[in-house]
Amino acid sequence: MTQAAFGAVGADGRIIRGAGATRMALSVSELRRAAWTCSLGSALEYYDFALYSLASALVFGPLFFPSVSPVTSLIASFATYFVGFAVRPVGGIIFGTLGDTIGRKKVLLITVTLMGLASTGIGLIPTYQTIGVWAPVLLVTARVLQGLGAGAEQAGAAVMMTEYAPAGHRGFYASLPFLGIQIGTIIAAIVYCGLLFGVTDITHSWVWRVPFLVSAVILVVALYMRLKLKESPTFEKIQRKTQEEHEALAVVIRTSWRTIIAGIGVRMAENGGSSIYQVLAISYIVNTMGLPGLWGTSALITAAVVGGFTVPIAGLLSDRFGRIKVYRSFAILQGVTAFPVWYAFSTGRPLLAVLALSMGLGITTWGMFGTQAAMLPEMFGARHRYMAVSMSREVSAVIAGGVTPLVGSFIIRWVAAFHPDAVHPGQMAWLPIAGYVVLLSMTTIATTFFIPECRNRDLLEQNDIL
Repeated sequence: MTQAAFGAVGADGRIIRGAGATRMALSVSELRRAAWTCSLGSALEYYDFALYSLASALVFGPLFFPSVSPVTSLIASFATYFVGFAVRPVGGIIFGTLGDTIGRKKVLLITVTLMGLASTGIGLIPTYQTIGVWAPVLLVTARVLQGLGAGAEQAGAAVMMTEYAPAGHRGFYASLPFLGIQIGTIIAAIVYCGLLFGVTDITHSWVWRVPFLVSAVILVVALYMRLKLKESPTFEKIQRKTQEEHEALAVVIRTSWRTIIAGIGVRMAENGGSSIYQVLAISYIVNTMGLPGLWGTSALITAAVVGGFTVPIAGLLSDRFGRIKVYRSFAILQGVTAFPVWYAFSTGRPLLAVLALSMGLGITTWGMFGTQAAMLPEMFGARHRYMAVSMSREVSAVIAGGVTPLVGSFIIRWVAAFHPDAVHPGQMAWLPIAGYVVLLSMTTIATTFFIPECRNRDLLEQNDIL
């Protein structure tokens, strides 16, 4: 990408970035550093996310929640997965408030540290067989700390990069940190592929701990890069222009509730779809349809590679055609493909499952994600942007993302009860699960008709778009 793509080039070779009526000079290296730094934080968050998702589907049940029924163990495992989502709004409020008060950079340092230490700690927890009930207690505690940190990490990365990005190109540059999602997902899946290759039962080996301990390495690199990152130029200008106190939570809810609800609505298909395809689909093809775990992780790797192309393309399209139109198009595509994708999972054919996950997750879900990167920050006013984006993201994460694996596992158990003698008792669960995906998609599609176009909105504007 040439320098001109960032904006006008000044006489000193620095990039002049437009922000409504303001002009700020940033070097190309500063923009690149911001993109890479935010990407590494996202990579750690989604490495943890994908890792915990895979472990919940493949490992945690027998290790931390032993039960006579494998399905019951799986449900308990997914319940700990939900706990991490349940506390994310709390983390979003706490760290979102700090982000609007002390700055984006400082909070991003805190959140990445919290996530990294919690994930590393999971790799050190003894199993139920060793310490009994304290094993699941410690696992849940670590998951809570993960959720608190993650509650503001992705929102902070989106806000930071949107405020860094040049006007006219925000969609593309704000989407770049979201490539960390694919990076983290691919790393987690590759690590699990390596562990599963040639291993009959990973639950009887210590190697399942290795992926969690690797979080420490990612944490060190992310911290090093974030310490060198400059504060958001937009935040610095806001700080210079006003000495007013930042708005309290009650004020933000009272003045921004319409925009927050709209933010929650547009995320139902994206966040719900992400959990459905990254967690539930993997569990379904492995535990219900009987495919080897290696095929589940291989499908996730392939989908993440496809998503690595989809995310920046979606950002570029949103710069050209508008955030709302592009977002709505991907939501429609998710709804239209839901039944074919889940039918493909139900066939038990490995290659078909890989292709289906690439469509459902790699294109439709992550297409919305790439578009959302700049869209959500542009929807909110400058003074409370971090907190409001965090609330929109994390409340929807509980409603759509955290609940989905639990709902799906209960659906599978319910369907299996009616077909106890079938080769795959829960196979027909694909029909109601696909219907659930369509419902989430329709919710998002409907919401987009209530949101005005926000492309290239002045980031110093104090009022929300609604």
